[in-house]
Amino acid sequence: MRLRTLGLALAGLAACAAAALAQDFKPAIVYDLGGKFDKSFNEGVYSGAERFKAETGIAYRDFEPQNDAQREQALRRFARDGYSPIVAVGFSQASAVEKVAGEYPDLKFAIIDMVVERPNVQSIIFKEQEGSFLVGMLAAMASKTGKVGFVGGMDVPLIRAFACGYVQGVKHARPDAEIFQNMTGTTGAAWNDPVKGGELAKSQIDRGADVIYHAAGGTGIGVLRAAADAGKLGIGVDSNQNGLHPGKVLTSMLKRVDTATYKTFMDARDGKWQAGILNLGLAEDGVAWALDENNRALITPEMKEAVDKAAEAIKAGTIKVHDYRADNKCPV
Repeated sequence: MRLRTLGLALAGLAACAAAALAQDFKPAIVYDLGGKFDKSFNEGVYSGAERFKAETGIAYRDFEPQNDAQREQALRRFARDGYSPIVAVGFSQASAVEKVAGEYPDLKFAIIDMVVERPNVQSIIFKEQEGSFLVGMLAAMASKTGKVGFVGGMDVPLIRAFACGYVQGVKHARPDAEIFQNMTGTTGAAWNDPVKGGELAKSQIDRGADVIYHAAGGTGIGVLRAAADAGKLGIGVDSNQNGLHPGKVLTSMLKRVDTATYKTFMDARDGKWQAGILNLGLAEDGVAWALDENNRALITPEMKEAVDKAAEAIKAGTIKVHDYRADNKCPV
């Protein structure tokens, strides 16, 4: 009886300790423009945070800015209230993270898609060009016309890197292919304009494109819809978008911001978090392409074999995918 009582007491203490830890550990997220349910970049981050919450029982706070000025305001408000780690989603938050992280050196910050050199900031970047190379190969092999397209969101080097990797993959599989490219705009509004995305996709389809890849956040929803409505194929990005138009989305280039967010929260909770740069590509499972019940019928065994072979060659370094950001040039 005494042992049972002791066991119950210890279990109670453990539960109290866990509850205290959950109460003391306060992670937070400031999303990029476009909202956390954009079916793409932001939603991937949200999914990773939700996984962390489901596994640990620890809640997190988040904020969806409606304009650029709200980024810094939100970061500072979370920092003032003791939240840590604070994940800033998107390269546009770099200056705000640098400023607020400098003001709160005892807190942990992470930023996705940009490097901020502060001793309390973890910079998470991705080799988007590697994943884009693979979906470019698939686009080239699936195309009946030999013409494919790309629609980017905001015209910045990051999105040019997606485009450049895609072009390299297309040309690797089909050297004579023609690639059309359009960017949606030069401001943050370019991430959340599905009407414009649809218009750009339709113009490429009118020129003969029958597979179109987007890297445009919420704008890409319009790209995928336009392709599906025209009986063509779209390619999703960041999150798995195959299910948005089953049988009409060839694949999705997965950028594992979900895994990165989950790991940031878990490492911080477990005392394993480190500042510095994380650069995640195929070898690090940071990027991939999606194959599921929604697109399996579109991917032939020959296509899968070719892309799997290329992925291994990229990991081994025998295929080198150029990063546009290195010199603001694309070699093909």
